[in-house]
Amino acid sequence: MKEMTTKLLVIGGGPGGYVAAIRAGQLGIPTMLVEGASLGGTCLNIGCIPSKALIHAAEEFERARHQAAGSQLGIRVSDPQIDIAQTVRWKDGIVQRLTGGVGALLRKASVQVHKGWAEIEDGKTVIVKPPEGEPLRVRCEHLLLATGSTPVELPSMPFGGAIWSSTDALSPDVVPKRLVVVGAGYIGLELGMAYRKLGVEVTVVEALQRVLPTYDEELTQPVLDALQKSGIVLHLGCSVQGWDAEHGVHVRNDARAEEFALPADRVLVAVGRRPRTAGFGLESLQLDMAGRHVAIDAHCRTSMRHVWAIGDITGEPMLAHRAMAQGECVAEQIAGKNRRFEPMQIPAVCFTDPEVVVVGKTPGEARAAGLDCIDAAFPFSANGRAMTLEATGGFVRVVARRDNHLILGWQAVGQGVAELAAAFTQSIEMGARLEDVGHTIHAHPTLGEAVQEAALRALGQALHI
Repeated sequence: MKEMTTKLLVIGGGPGGYVAAIRAGQLGIPTMLVEGASLGGTCLNIGCIPSKALIHAAEEFERARHQAAGSQLGIRVSDPQIDIAQTVRWKDGIVQRLTGGVGALLRKASVQVHKGWAEIEDGKTVIVKPPEGEPLRVRCEHLLLATGSTPVELPSMPFGGAIWSSTDALSPDVVPKRLVVVGAGYIGLELGMAYRKLGVEVTVVEALQRVLPTYDEELTQPVLDALQKSGIVLHLGCSVQGWDAEHGVHVRNDARAEEFALPADRVLVAVGRRPRTAGFGLESLQLDMAGRHVAIDAHCRTSMRHVWAIGDITGEPMLAHRAMAQGECVAEQIAGKNRRFEPMQIPAVCFTDPEVVVVGKTPGEARAAGLDCIDAAFPFSANGRAMTLEATGGFVRVVARRDNHLILGWQAVGQGVAELAAAFTQSIEMGARLEDVGHTIHAHPTLGEAVQEAALRALGQALHI
């Protein structure tokens, strides 16, 4: 068997792995990256990017249908149609350009990329099994685990055929007439709302009593209103028992002890993701685990010296931008820099319609932590830019300490609020106070003015409400 040596070996070419490899290469560290599928991982190939492309296409189609029905803007469109095959080709084109760009960046950083599946022998030796040809044994000084996560299957409804994972839902061969979505978390609702905009009859089944259960109810109420207005049928507090082609999805209402069936052409199971810890010899390292995921410290170190782990394999929050930041942190430590991964906050965005952004503590979390805080919200109904965009639903909310006005959290719900996440996170990382944001001049007319107004309202200085 051919053997090679490198200082850093990265297993997994997703957002965390490829960023770690690029940064290591920039720092002059001999680096090798192993990826069994496509560079970019889940996020770039079958997750974040393609889902946002499909969501955009669905929004454009819905807008055209709305204008065909008579728009108050005076725009008239007749009989809009969607060619889903062309939509998928357009989406795939975006993915291909981005994956090609990742490959180019890795080459620029002098990273050796090997396509194949890794099998760990020990903390410094990995066998790479390519699709064709002989296996390769790689010996390394540092091993970085960046293997990501996989969708959770229901035992009664394994993926395949009419049962879709989120991956399947992003490349449909046809637009189904009826879609049942199992799970009202962000993945289920993002894709469920997109398919509703494509004209599909959508039903959502959720075991808990509310949608987006990890977010506070004040934030999710506008999303719930939008779901109901769109015609999506919700079955909350219900569990899925199974599926058959004749009757559809078998559902049980646990509170009423009632069972019923939901007809469906396709079923999207979106009940979460689990760290990818099996199938590549991880157990041979006997690392400390924290439940299903690999335990790490504030440096992204595992319990074995010179073995690191980043991204979804290390548990929640399973976010691409967290993995990227961790990857950069590890690369710089291997290069001898003093780094820790201890961000003040990590933004979370739900790309439903309306969008939801959470950064830092909510009012409820602040109270639960025993903090004396003030909070204030500014509605988009009082924002001029939101009016011109026909997007006056939702609000921006700030949470700050009462004694010194240090900002502890931001939340927003509304059209386009994902783009406010950077400002929210930066203000917390820089230790901003309400006065810093409230007395900063914000461009007019923009949605960002709601950020300033929320801070001013918390100070008792609101101008436009």
